[in-house]
Amino acid sequence: MASHTFWKGYLKLSLVTCPVTMRPATSESERVRFHVLNAKTGNRVVSRYVDAETGRPVEDDDEVKGYPIDEDGKHVTLEDDEIEAVALESTHTIDIDMFVPSDSVPWVYYDKPHYLLPSDPVGEEAFAVIREAMASTGTVGISRLVLYRRERAVLLEPRDKGIVVWTLRYGDEVRPEKDYFDKVDDDRVEPESLKLIRELIDKKTVPWDPDMVSDPVQEKLLDIIS
Repeated sequence: MASHTFWKGYLKLSLVTCPVTMRPATSESERVRFHVLNAKTGNRVVSRYVDAETGRPVEDDDEVKGYPIDEDGKHVTLEDDEIEAVALESTHTIDIDMFVPSDSVPWVYYDKPHYLLPSDPVGEEAFAVIREAMASTGTVGISRLVLYRRERAVLLEPRDKGIVVWTLRYGDEVRPEKDYFDKVDDDRVEPESLKLIRELIDKKTVPWDPDMVSDPVQEKLLDIIS
């Protein structure tokens, strides 16, 4: 079943603009989720913020975001409007800033995929022109957008009749693979061993099927619940 639209706005490249909608490409809505209950009453348990020192509940109006600046517990506090002031001016326009070769972005930067499509027939031509231009040049677009209440770098990848928008991890979130793989011994692979493993791979190679990544724990939980 197609997911509901969770973002509406505009796709813009220079003077070309078209209205678009975006939908998550993945979903966890079908996963089994449990509520925490009071075993004695059967009522749901609710969570509240409490003061770490006094143990008393904190009212919503008294909550403020703080960034720790030392080990003694000192924080720099920021109000919501201060944080919002440094966000993008427009949260509803995907303005493509630049293009890069489609195979030049390391896989580890890819985060969450979303489907982008035109929201009305009038914008379909402009949408198709941008999509086909990227596909024919082997490039993907790079832009910035506010999603999930956070400014994100995004990558626009032409795919079939639409565009896949990937949120990208920030550079400081990605650990260089050489820090790990360089520690692996680079011994020469024996030809006979390589031949044996290749033959084994050939025997075990089958067409891709989504059932290969089904969740057996989920299925067992559903059996217990039902």
